[in-house]
Amino acid sequence: MNREEILKSPSMPLASPSYPHGPYRFVNREYFIVVYESDPAAVRAAVPEPLEPVKESLVYYEWIRMPDSSGFGDYTESGVVIPCMYKGEHINFTAQMYLDDEPPIAAGREIWGFPKKHAEPKLEVAHDTLTGTLYYAGQLVAMGSMTYKYEGSTRKLEKTKTAMQTKQCNLKLIPDVDGKPKIAQLVQYQLIEIHVKGSWTGNARLHLVPHVNAPVADLPVKRIVGGRHYIADLTLPFGTVLHDYLK
Repeated sequence: MNREEILKSPSMPLASPSYPHGPYRFVNREYFIVVYESDPAAVRAAVPEPLEPVKESLVYYEWIRMPDSSGFGDYTESGVVIPCMYKGEHINFTAQMYLDDEPPIAAGREIWGFPKKHAEPKLEVAHDTLTGTLYYAGQLVAMGSMTYKYEGSTRKLEKTKTAMQTKQCNLKLIPDVDGKPKIAQLVQYQLIEIHVKGSWTGNARLHLVPHVNAPVADLPVKRIVGGRHYIADLTLPFGTVLHDYLK
């Protein structure tokens, strides 16, 4: 195998790459988000500089069901997103992510710096309740519930699309062969080609259980703001460097 053939490979291992070249298209991607207020000191500790958490110390706890994802297949993820400010602009920081499929774990970490770990998240409709759970190493660490399609209207579709277009960022950390930092960046990206198919809001609840390897409970629930449920098609493009800690 020559240099040109090596550089054409989208990912490792060369014999069977974990994921193909992007961008990546998602069809019928389903979101369940519980918005809540947390402890300001805990939120500040979870957010890397130069980002600043919004003054309300909000946290978005998310479940995302992805039944049709190009290159990645069918999987579910769950995690923590923190609304922040960067130079006066709103940006969402992804603090923790847990999912059940190897290709998006590898691609997410290697390309955009998503903080992904393997776990067992699940998003389902249980009778009249939208329900999300997250198990790590066999232990329950998060459970959320929301009224199923109680409040929804087509007028929310554009508002939902605008919210999905908010810039997002991750902290990408990759060591060199000597163990020292090779990449230490804030990577920003923005979803494109968004088509919202349905959007609902409603009452929600969230229960977080302390766990050393899935510390979602380190951002305790102080007050539930509400629940969001929506379904959309979208494309995840490549990102750009927002901040480089090694420069």
